Amino acid sequence: MASRESSAPQSVAANKDASNITATPPNKIAANQHERGKLHEGVLYKYLLSASSAVVAETVTYPLDLTKTRLQIQGEINVSGTTVSHSNRGMLKILHGIVTEEGFFKLWQGVPPALYRHIVYTGCRMNIYEVLRDKVFKKNPDGSFSLWKGVIVGSTAGALGQLIASPTDLIKVNMQMEGRRRLEGHPPRVHNVRHAFRTIVTESGVRGLWRGWVPNVQRAALVNMGDLVTYDTVKHYLLNKTTLPDNWVVHGLSSACAGVIAAIMCTPADVVKTRVMNQPTKNGRGVLYHGSIDCLIKTFRQEGFFALYKGLFPTYCRMAPWSLTFWIVYEELRKFTGQSSF
Repeated sequence: MASRESSAPQSVAANKDASNITATPPNKIAANQHERGKLHEGVLYKYLLSASSAVVAETVTYPLDLTKTRLQIQGEINVSGTTVSHSNRGMLKILHGIVTEEGFFKLWQGVPPALYRHIVYTGCRMNIYEVLRDKVFKKNPDGSFSLWKGVIVGSTAGALGQLIASPTDLIKVNMQMEGRRRLEGHPPRVHNVRHAFRTIVTESGVRGLWRGWVPNVQRAALVNMGDLVTYDTVKHYLLNKTTLPDNWVVHGLSSACAGVIAAIMCTPADVVKTRVMNQPTKNGRGVLYHGSIDCLIKTFRQEGFFALYKGLFPTYCRMAPWSLTFWIVYEELRKFTGQSSF
């Protein structure tokens, strides 16, 4: 009896120890999952996902951006009173001309600074928008976001993101025009990203890296007002008003609408931005235009209202697949890594 009684407490203690051993791993697992969840929903993690998605979208659609830039420069009046380019090509002819006159891979001329730009620009704008939407202005319980709040948040996110990334955009525009300059018999201005950076700093100082930042920021504010707000609004409208699940179909429809609105809103600012950034400089100052307003007025007076919409079609043709690629990749990456949907 004594042996049985003495063994009983030992067995109870053993069971307690065993239960403690088996109870500990689930607690640790839960803690690890909580930490991973915090990581997945963190700003840095979302920054990496948005930047990666933008790199994919930019690489796929970059030839259309190059075409749009070349199209916007056509007809520009030079300091001597002549046009920068005497050709009057459309989108397809410009694409064909780049391939036949400069080579197929010149369709990606200037792509490194474009990728650098989006790593900075898209990573910043997406996170700024989401933080302002979720933490400051607070979205509605059903996930929707008031339009007036979206306009403020979207334009703010785009403006701040572009202000930070403006030097990379300036280098990209300069490199995109080199092939056309060489065909017209002009000496090359820049050879690569590093050389373009050094040339700008040498000629205009560090402040020169932000040449054209005003129309650049204005354009980005308009683009994001159209892109982020439209995508967010259309997506949650479809989720709340239809039976469609939160999948690639909803993401595709929302991004298609976002591409249309963004292209219409940003093209005039994009034309001004491209011309201000591409103009030659003397003593660190632009030769053709004193600023974005001066460029807008001169373009309107010399070429008419519709010159402000030069490149609208290739802008849309570029924005639509860019938006589609970016949003689907971004949403799928968030889902794959266990994050909540945008």
